[in-house]
Amino acid sequence: MFDKLIAKVKENPKTIVFTEGVDARIQEAASKLLAEKLMGVILVGVVDEVKKTAAERGFDISGAQILDPATYEGMDEMVDAMVALRKGKMSPEDCHANLLKGNYFGTMLVKMGKADCLLGGATYSTADTVRPALQLVKTKPGAHLVSSCFILNREDGPEELRTIAMGDCAINIDYQDNVDKEGNVTFTAGEKLAEVAEEIYKVAPVFGIDPKLAMLSFSTKGSGKGGTVALSQAAIKVLKEKHPDWNADGEMQFDAAVSPVVGQLKFPGSKVAGYANTFVFPCIEAGNIGYKIAQRLGGYAAYGPISLGLNAPINDLSRGCDANEVYKMSIITAAL
Repeated sequence: MFDKLIAKVKENPKTIVFTEGVDARIQEAASKLLAEKLMGVILVGVVDEVKKTAAERGFDISGAQILDPATYEGMDEMVDAMVALRKGKMSPEDCHANLLKGNYFGTMLVKMGKADCLLGGATYSTADTVRPALQLVKTKPGAHLVSSCFILNREDGPEELRTIAMGDCAINIDYQDNVDKEGNVTFTAGEKLAEVAEEIYKVAPVFGIDPKLAMLSFSTKGSGKGGTVALSQAAIKVLKEKHPDWNADGEMQFDAAVSPVVGQLKFPGSKVAGYANTFVFPCIEAGNIGYKIAQRLGGYAAYGPISLGLNAPINDLSRGCDANEVYKMSIITAAL
């Protein structure tokens, strides 16, 4: 999987910004990316501190651009741009205070075209990475929400299941109808989950996955009631109406999604049941637990969360990540 992603990145090199330039894991990954000439690198931090710590740790980051928000020459322009983006919700003083933080500063570098993509979260929370992206880079045209997926990869097992996609496992806790002041539903919960599924389906081919999408549930084809069953049913209905030619089906249980025998017994005639490789969960509890079971008991390496629905690739790291995970997530982010 990564050989193909690296080839893609080399064909069209991008510049990535790391919001935590003094972190040892970031510096180690950056030195490797620079040595392999995979992408341009911007490290956010106090210039002397970043250089000193990298030298002490033995990392060559001489090819990186190091930007300190406190001394950045374009700060006035950046503040003006952020004030305009926030449309009166934040004063120039508030914007300047936020832009002194690596997460906001890095996000504005992407928004202003100084970088193509961003990777953060080695020390920030997911919310602290996603919030600036929502406020400044914003969702792409037609998108109503930001979601995420994990790409899971392993070396053995059935070839069709060596690389799979799962989402949303990190951002949307659940799905509720949007209701206006008059009480009218403007965007249903089912439409939201369908949009998440659509984004995951579209991103899967980047990782070599020919998507066969299962809308997961504890019910298969109406066998169960209550809980999120109606949500999964509504979402697959919306998705199929919008993309009738896609390999997507549901609602179905996980065994029906991956076992051909069980799938065709419970969901006869489905082209997806028993052969799914792209999985959409009805809530974050199921998604987060599900991908971690695959990771810890199923032998999969998990990459993500990969943000979906934004105007630019902005991704979040786990605070427990190591330098190799940073390196690989950088390649994924640049490939997007």
